[in-house]
Amino acid sequence: MEQFIPGQRWISNTESELGLGLILEVAHKRVTVLFLACDEKRMYAQDNAPLTRVRFSVGDVIESIDEDKVTVTGLTEQDGLITYVGKDEDGHEVQLDEVELNHHIQFNKPQDRLFIGQVDPSAWFLLRYETWLRLQQHQQSPVKGLLGGRASLIPHQLFIAHESANRSAPRIMLADEVGLGKTIEAGLILHHRLINGLSNRVLIIVPETLLHQWLVEMLRRFNLRFSIFDEARCVDTYAEDDMLAEAGEADVAADNPFLTEQLILCSQGFFSNYPRRQQQAIAAGWDMVIVDEAHHLEWSELAPSTDYLFVEQLGSVSPSLILLTATPEQLGKESHFARLRLLDPDRFYSFAAFVEEERLFEPVAHAAKLLLAEEVLNEEAQQHLTALLKDDNVESLLKNLNDPEQSAAARDALVNVLLDHHGTGRILFRNSRQTVQGFPDRERYGYALTGQANADDLQQDPRYLWLVDKVKQLAGQKALVICKQAQTAIDLEQVLKNRAGIASAVFHEGMSIIERDRAAAYFADPESAARLLICSEIGSEGRNFQFVHHLILLDLPTNPDLLQQRIGRLDRIGQKHIIQIHVPYLEHTDNAVLYRWYDEGLNAFACNSSSAQRVADLLHDELAAVLASKNPADIDVLIAKTQTLSAELETQMHNGRDQLLELNSCRKELADELIEQMSAYEKEGVLWPYMEDVFECYGVDTEFHSPDCFIIRPSGHLRVSHFPGLTEDGMTITTDRQIALAREDMQFMTWEHPLVTASMDMVLSSETGNAAISVIKHSDFKAGQFFLECLFIVECSAPAELQIGRFLPPTPIRVLIDQNQKDVSADIDHRDLVEAGIKFDKHRIIIFLNSQRSHLINILGMAEKKAKADMQALVDQATQAMLESLSNEIKRLVRLKKVNPSIRTEEIEQLKDMTMLAHENIQAAQLRLDAVRFVITS
Repeated sequence: MEQFIPGQRWISNTESELGLGLILEVAHKRVTVLFLACDEKRMYAQDNAPLTRVRFSVGDVIESIDEDKVTVTGLTEQDGLITYVGKDEDGHEVQLDEVELNHHIQFNKPQDRLFIGQVDPSAWFLLRYETWLRLQQHQQSPVKGLLGGRASLIPHQLFIAHESANRSAPRIMLADEVGLGKTIEAGLILHHRLINGLSNRVLIIVPETLLHQWLVEMLRRFNLRFSIFDEARCVDTYAEDDMLAEAGEADVAADNPFLTEQLILCSQGFFSNYPRRQQQAIAAGWDMVIVDEAHHLEWSELAPSTDYLFVEQLGSVSPSLILLTATPEQLGKESHFARLRLLDPDRFYSFAAFVEEERLFEPVAHAAKLLLAEEVLNEEAQQHLTALLKDDNVESLLKNLNDPEQSAAARDALVNVLLDHHGTGRILFRNSRQTVQGFPDRERYGYALTGQANADDLQQDPRYLWLVDKVKQLAGQKALVICKQAQTAIDLEQVLKNRAGIASAVFHEGMSIIERDRAAAYFADPESAARLLICSEIGSEGRNFQFVHHLILLDLPTNPDLLQQRIGRLDRIGQKHIIQIHVPYLEHTDNAVLYRWYDEGLNAFACNSSSAQRVADLLHDELAAVLASKNPADIDVLIAKTQTLSAELETQMHNGRDQLLELNSCRKELADELIEQMSAYEKEGVLWPYMEDVFECYGVDTEFHSPDCFIIRPSGHLRVSHFPGLTEDGMTITTDRQIALAREDMQFMTWEHPLVTASMDMVLSSETGNAAISVIKHSDFKAGQFFLECLFIVECSAPAELQIGRFLPPTPIRVLIDQNQKDVSADIDHRDLVEAGIKFDKHRIIIFLNSQRSHLINILGMAEKKAKADMQALVDQATQAMLESLSNEIKRLVRLKKVNPSIRTEEIEQLKDMTMLAHENIQAAQLRLDAVRFVITS
């Protein structure tokens, strides 16, 4: 072991960030080292000090305290101290004592760390290599951006997200029927854009009542942390500037509060009440704006509302705009046009022109219906199709429609051509329950009770007594209980616990989000004693309790949409059981009337009705009169009238359905392919083993919880001050999507979870594993042979919007060279270099490495030459794939633009520019040595 002498320069093996250390004192079997770069002093025992002697070699470039660079040409050593001889940047010969070396010198290059002995365990080198491979795989995955959402793999949602998120700037309307997941679709699109770096600044505008629902959904489902902005938040941010602005002494855009966060959530009412905030929001600049309940933005050609004008201005300065709205058939044509106009004002410039275009398209829509229904096309329908598709050479397809053997293929081909031509197909997405399968059946049970309601003493209320009995009948099955008022829910939970001994959780708007989460988690836990979750009306909004199949409605709302929202907590795609709806009602009360009206008039308990709310609006006054009188004859008349009106409206809506548009809103083959790819990714089963290696490396404790579920906590020997995304209390995670959907108290770990992405960044942005020494056993090699395993990375720096990662992500190239300078990369797989588990004298190996320094540098040069040849092959392959992909899309859009005006010229031009830029950036790819491992055979 080399002797410590004051004045020598050594470096810490465990704290390389301290820079170059100076030996101050050697006494009493201890050595004192001063790290001048950070003014830190360390004392070590001489016999096991984690230090490595710094000794530069001929050809190295070193730096003096004055930051003068010197290329070493020779060195001398006297009394244990080194003097370097070399040439400065002007070519003059200089001498530099080691004590004059720059204190900030760090050995970051893999080869430098290897030669000075700053090596990591081999497991860390393997982790680094695995991280690069996984990163490359994820970057090139066609489902990148879709994996991380805590949502079921539902075809229409994934299709919409994939179809729209990959556009250069999506401007779309999501108009699915209630219960089909518009919020999830918007979240998937947003998550995809953020993961791929295509959007950074996002503003979401929603009705006041949905603020927390959106906040919770974005966090729980997509790990997106939005900040709610209201007037109080803005005033707190720039209180003094706001006072000046109100006095007219400050610029509206100066110190804009909307520039302090990237992801912001606001209510429409906030902007309506504070017009100055509208101007600041417009000036802040957004990559994407999302507006929920967009049909509430009132518009007419002569008098658009101020709320509409605000969104119009936002849309004009934001490249991407997403509107979530009620289905178009529930609203008038003018309202529908107003929303299309926000998305593409050049395309939808005149309401009269829009109405005329719809009229001209009707025959085509009719022909599409016939094709989809596999009915015979008459001559008139064929003529309309021929005229519309005159540039697509469809004559042979039309002829084949009557050929039994070729008819099916011809119909499919014609439908696909029509889908591409559809006027609003690229802007509007609308799915209906009629076309989306997977919803559960419902059964309703009404319980007519006698007696009087008693809010002051629930034990005397017949509904309470019925509920206690019903819980016993359910025999341990869980049930969701919903009532209008939060206080009712609170009182009921207390009485059930104290008087009946029934454990339940309560959930209402007066609780904080954390308290609601805890209540939901307690109820969801199969091991908990809670058999009921008692919710208020507002408290249950936006929550998913599809693991429950008993719903108890202690009262009924007068609004059909609210009733469907209640049932919608359970009636979701993925519900595995028949939903059993229990409605206890007191005879001769409002609830008794409402039960009959919903059940017999609207059939609302059995199924969702798109016409129900419209019927309720038209019959509002009559319903109010019947509720006041409770006359049985009046009730019968109202129910009959409701049935007739509901049937008429349903028929109108069904006839007005655009089946072609619905088909274009979910192309099943593509959606099924996405699901298959995502399922295969998740079934690989490599995420948790990989993360276990990361946790082992950085000192995070892991504990088995249950199958596919684990508990992770920071240990006492954490290698970093804070492991990203991990709290001191730790967290419970699952890698199983179905468990994550049922257990919202667990984190759903995917390759796109923030903790995983931050872990990978931490591994690759640090020195972790970039230099290692391994002793291996291999049947093909004699003891004493050595190899140099080099890990090179092909890097292509490019703007995020080019998505170069699809074609050339950071790609690892492994090169293995033996001691005879022979390339054996293809002969010996990385996984074959298995550690022998033999302890070795690292100091002796470091001495050997430095004695072979020039030989090893030659091997490194040979490895780099091999890697450059491999890189060129990767560049050529990526260029070809990019040109093929983007050229095909450009040709398709150019062809379709002739018949589909919704395809904008600037979209095509932007795609052409992207192709040229992508080509330039791929050709400019660089090669970098990322890690090196010295391998010895035993």
